Amino acid sequence: MCGIAGFVDWNNTKKSDYQVLRKMSDVIVHRGPDSDGQWISDDYVCGLAFRRLAIIDLSSQGNQPMHTSDGRYHIVFNGEIYNHSSLRNEFISDGKKYHSATDTETILYGFEKYGADFLDKMVGMWAIAIWDSYENELFLARDRIGIKPLYYYFKNDILVFGSEIKSILQHPSVSAEPEMSEIPVYLSYTMSSDENSLFKNVRKLPAGSFIKLNKNKDLRVVKYWSPLSNFVEYTPLNKKEIEQKTIELLRIAIKDRMMSDVPFGVFLSGGIDSSLNVALMAELMNRPVDTFTVGFKELTKYNELEYASKVAKLFKTNHHEVLIDDGDALPILETLAWHEDEPNGDPVCIPLYFLSKLTRESGTTVIQVGEGSDEQFIGYDWMKREYNFYNSLWKTFTNTPDFIKQKLANLSVKILSSSDRYNLAEYFRRAASDEELYWSGISKIPPVMMSELIMDKNVNIDNAWLLAKKMHKQINENYIHNDYAQKMIYMELHHRLAEILLMRVDKITMAHSLEARVPFLDHRFVEFTMSIPPDIRMPRSGITKAVLKNAVAGILPDDIVYRKKQGFAAPIGEWLRTNWYDFTYNEVTNSYFVKNKIFSKDFIERLFKLHKSGRRNYKIEIFLLLMLTIWYNKFFGSSK
Repeated sequence: MCGIAGFVDWNNTKKSDYQVLRKMSDVIVHRGPDSDGQWISDDYVCGLAFRRLAIIDLSSQGNQPMHTSDGRYHIVFNGEIYNHSSLRNEFISDGKKYHSATDTETILYGFEKYGADFLDKMVGMWAIAIWDSYENELFLARDRIGIKPLYYYFKNDILVFGSEIKSILQHPSVSAEPEMSEIPVYLSYTMSSDENSLFKNVRKLPAGSFIKLNKNKDLRVVKYWSPLSNFVEYTPLNKKEIEQKTIELLRIAIKDRMMSDVPFGVFLSGGIDSSLNVALMAELMNRPVDTFTVGFKELTKYNELEYASKVAKLFKTNHHEVLIDDGDALPILETLAWHEDEPNGDPVCIPLYFLSKLTRESGTTVIQVGEGSDEQFIGYDWMKREYNFYNSLWKTFTNTPDFIKQKLANLSVKILSSSDRYNLAEYFRRAASDEELYWSGISKIPPVMMSELIMDKNVNIDNAWLLAKKMHKQINENYIHNDYAQKMIYMELHHRLAEILLMRVDKITMAHSLEARVPFLDHRFVEFTMSIPPDIRMPRSGITKAVLKNAVAGILPDDIVYRKKQGFAAPIGEWLRTNWYDFTYNEVTNSYFVKNKIFSKDFIERLFKLHKSGRRNYKIEIFLLLMLTIWYNKFFGSSK
């Protein structure tokens, strides 16, 4: 796991650009403290920078950038290719001479032979940059699921890219400016969109996509994979066979992700996903699995320590725990904003930070995590609710004559908003506006609420809906034969998972030079779960994650499998009513957004008052505003 950065500038003649590359590399030293490397083409058009966290082949032979022997192709690569050994044999048969045991050389030779088609042959996670010195062409690629981030800036015939936005900001052609059009997206989804960031002109390469930039300065973004790319029909397997196949594929995914020359372990919450990671890993090891758990010193109702301890004892793991409280958490918020690049409104980032710190300090460098399971198996209660709602009341209401629907919606929105029931009001607004029900996740600050918060008419609150509309359009145009569960899962994987959950895992683990691997997001596993018929995925019993829960019978105890889902959480609701209240209130009400009348101070004060009184729970809404404020102050300065 590493960090990459670089630029392409056809007008460039500056030999001093090694200093620029060094700055781009040094600012992400946390991604790769073991070594660094910079390379600039002979004509000074392309520069590549690299930070290395050594996982495979710890020798200096694994350092990057790497180059083909003829000097045509040059690569920097962040990630792991789990099937690189089998691919390697093909290229050795072709006569290629390897100089390391790394997967990076395999990617280089694979691209040399197959071009972009080589992406289809790889199993793993990646952000890749390859420069073709013969054609003066840059190739950038992000893995299928979006486990690894890749950002780019392209303006005035200059392209700058990096694993983190802060690398891009080191280039002299790039100025740091906020992208105000993304504010409504952030407030609704807790993160920016799949293509844009909260920095003006800094874009994301979406999951499952690659870029080609040629010598004519033409930039082309190509989508090469999606969760439904290879879906033709539902699997013919019966219910029992589906459950067996689920475990079979997970065993393969977990085994593949144990490829490492350094110590590895598991984040263990005591839920079904992390516990299954431990159980299946334990089958393959001749030593105890290293497991890591975080809890809270005082608000113990948020703890899952009891369940994590039970799993640790059952599988005889080498278990580690860390306990935190509000006093530990508050000082790291600015650090989180820095490492996340953009504000991430998910409070789980707080315990994840301390969990990652504990893991790295224990001597572990690689960790397996459970992200991706809930999305594929409809494991969230709100996914189940939206699915059932869509197939019942939603269809009835949206088929009501327009004049009745509009009158009822207007009245309902007015009454519900006045009583602070914004999420319910939002359903009526969407239905009356002929918008889709499902937006990916739950709108944290939905448009009906945003209309009271945002005062600046230049900030278009419709941008939140336009993102959802774009995702629905992608599915409907490219995958016309899909059921609603597949559509929901597609949207979850494409945006919320890739840009919120996986970004928090990547940025926060890498803040501690820790590599996270995600077996539930092996693309072979994802493609299989997308083929599960809806009546098996969502049985009439209403049990969430029924397929997975049935599949682990005999592997995990029932009280782990069937306990009520608690979720990895942080007690910010209580903290924002007590020890965090004064700090948060002062930060948010004196923020750039309030001072410049982008946000309504009166509305924000009402949120604080209602939350502190306990009459409403606005913990996420307030946390979103707090992290946006801290992010803005960190990157742009509070006085601007």
